Amino acid sequence: MEKNEEEILMEIQKKREVMINIAKKHGYRSDCTIRCSEELDQLIYEYQREKHKDKKQRQRKRQKAKFSIKYLFTSNHENINPKYQLYS
Repeated sequence: MEKNEEEILMEIQKKREVMINIAKKHGYRSDCTIRCSEELDQLIYEYQREKHKDKKQRQRKRQKAKFSIKYLFTSNHENINPKYQLYS
């Protein structure tokens, strides 16, 4: 199951709090703290990957919408790149 951005952000916040508590108890250079920090890094990476994926999807939707509008107002549909031709 894939997590959404909000779920990942909540996990990041929880993991950050856990890491801070571990660091206070065991020190910033302890194995526990370092392991927790690495897990936090993975969550941050996952969040950034989701954010980037969503951004690309939004860009594609905008591009399709722009093309649709351009297509509607273009009288000569033969000049449109075949890649963007609408199918009947």
